[in-house]
Amino acid sequence: MAETPNPIQVQKFLGGLDYPVGREDLVSKAKESGADENVLSALENLPDRQYDSPTAVSSAISGS
Repeated sequence: MAETPNPIQVQKFLGGLDYPVGREDLVSKAKESGADENVLSALENLPDRQYDSPTAVSSAISGS
């Protein structure tokens, strides 16, 4: 399994998003920003719900 990307790495691909956002919006924004497969995989595997902040996304990716 791929290594979990660090939150700073993920957030650099999500800059400019207006929260709250769903998983599909996170993945779309990351793809537009040129995210690598590791980041895209982490975002695609998040629960399909609304994320109200960058911190919520980071917490969901890290599993905390």
